[in-house]
Amino acid sequence: MRFLTVVLCGLLVAACGSSDDTSDMTTGTTAISSDSGRVTLGVNSYLWHATLDTLAFMPLASADPYGGVIITDWYSAPSDLNERMKITIYILDRRLRADGLKVAVFRQTRSNEGWIDAAVNPQTATKLEDAILTRARELRLASEPAGG
Repeated sequence: MRFLTVVLCGLLVAACGSSDDTSDMTTGTTAISSDSGRVTLGVNSYLWHATLDTLAFMPLASADPYGGVIITDWYSAPSDLNERMKITIYILDRRLRADGLKVAVFRQTRSNEGWIDAAVNPQTATKLEDAILTRARELRLASEPAGG
């Protein structure tokens, strides 16, 4: 899984550095030009990058920039190895909107029988959404030309 993450990050970094890339400031979508034509990512790039930034402490299981789905692998905080979390993020829109993001959080606790599904605080998903949206706004503001 780490190999997939490294490859995906490499492709994203390579795409960001290309002089053939164009970016739409209003929707935050990124178009990548190639010999076969112009391909536009299916999701808002600010939400995409903000999600990756926010979840950087967790291992990624899957990341689909065209479908807008990011799935983490199970993560246990070093302070509590008997509890683990897994998060799935759905980016639903090309625009930077609060309703363009859906977060699903899964939690398990360790018992004598192994890992058992446990209840998740309903505020956890909301707090993650807020953190991602805040980071996306920061990225958008940082990318705007000065004085504009």
